[in-house]
Amino acid sequence: MSTLTIRFPDDKHERLKALARMRKISVNKLIDELATIALANYDARMRFETRAARGNVKRALDLLDRLDER
Repeated sequence: MSTLTIRFPDDKHERLKALARMRKISVNKLIDELATIALANYDARMRFETRAARGNVKRALDLLDRLDER
């Protein structure tokens, strides 16, 4: 496990502490959870962009047209 020092403005740090208290977790755990969410969003975007790059625009539009016919 790694140690990371993050500098936050005092007001943001206080808000993060309040949020962590409300959720009954440590600030460390809160930051870990937020990082996990950010990475999951990043991974999903990368998967989407990779698939989109391989996609066939004409085929996709044809499929959408067929859906409109229903």
